[in-house]
Amino acid sequence: MFVSFFPSPRLFFSSAILWSLVAVLIWFFLARDAGGLIGLPNPPADAPPILGVTRFVSPPFLWFYLFFGSAVALFATVWRVLDPHPYFRWSVLGSALIIFVLYFMVEVSVTINDWYGSYFDLIQKALDPSTKGTVPAADLYVGLAEITSVLLLYIIVAVLNAFFTSHYVFRWRTAMNDHYAENWSLLRGIEGAAQRVQEDTMRFARTFEDLGTSLVSAIMTLIAFLPILAALSSKIPAIPILGSMPYSLVIVSLVWSLFGTGILAIVGIKLPGLEFRNQRVEAAYRKELVYGEDDPARATPRTLRELFDAVRQNYFRLYFNYLYFNVVRYAYLQADLMLPFFVLIPSIAAGAITFGIFQQVRASFGEVRDAMQYLVKSWPDIVEFMSIYKRLRAFEAALHGETLPDIDRKFIEDGQLV
Repeated sequence: MFVSFFPSPRLFFSSAILWSLVAVLIWFFLARDAGGLIGLPNPPADAPPILGVTRFVSPPFLWFYLFFGSAVALFATVWRVLDPHPYFRWSVLGSALIIFVLYFMVEVSVTINDWYGSYFDLIQKALDPSTKGTVPAADLYVGLAEITSVLLLYIIVAVLNAFFTSHYVFRWRTAMNDHYAENWSLLRGIEGAAQRVQEDTMRFARTFEDLGTSLVSAIMTLIAFLPILAALSSKIPAIPILGSMPYSLVIVSLVWSLFGTGILAIVGIKLPGLEFRNQRVEAAYRKELVYGEDDPARATPRTLRELFDAVRQNYFRLYFNYLYFNVVRYAYLQADLMLPFFVLIPSIAAGAITFGIFQQVRASFGEVRDAMQYLVKSWPDIVEFMSIYKRLRAFEAALHGETLPDIDRKFIEDGQLV
């Protein structure tokens, strides 16, 4: 699954995580303010943020691009020397490009959050009877033009990234397909082997890429927005139940997100095994139908009825488990929508915050919660990925002469589906 696309997967992923951590620490503690040495200084702390598309070609951003490119080049050069893998350009450089685009998307969210503060304060000023007529319509149009330019750039980058990741996923599928095709003689005896090669390889690459990019995006979002949320907490005098406390918004968002992650992990613990079994019984039913196309002795009504009974039984079991899982999931997500308003009501009632700060807090709070709720929002995809992994894991066992996983061996006893 991994060795066909990545060089020395275990060492590669562990070194990539370690190097990413080192690069982040170097950036925040040493390199971030060093851009001035080459004419790319940071703006003064009290300078207003740049809200238009020019923000992304400002000196601080150009300096980060150079730093990121240098870190990637050093890491890629080392791996190019250690293990010149045939898919090096896609697996190493392609992954780095996807990570960079994720960083860009997070920065767009930060830019939008900054825009909320200034633009909605401007709207509040325009609507306030005491300052009526002091805000020219041109200023409001300029504000819309600034954010529109950012959103247009976002659209262009998002479309190009979707195009690139489609090719990235297919290259990964190609690598797995070639690897398994070369060893087909060892794999053909596994139940549903054809489906696993033809379908599961694509689903594995696509799902892993989706989950991986979501995880990296969540981490980057936390890095970008937790400091913003911490700073905004100082403008919130008190929150319900907890009262006045430092970093109140950070604490509430983290506790609430961890609560949701934990409870959904508990109620959904049975789903991966049921999803895997579902693919198995479907594969057995489909395989018998295929055999029946060429052999009149196969796919008899009795056999098909027994196989379809297994399909029906597993689907009904899956539906029941998803019933109570979705009750908890949707209840949590709906409560999640109301939480920012509940937390900010005392500050709103006391008139302690402006409309712009309210929008900034709401947006920042949502970004941090969304990042922390990675497992909550990705749980159905994680369940699917785990079931696909279990199916392809049987291939790995066969290729290395290992015993098939228990869940594979449990399905067949004396040639009968159990």
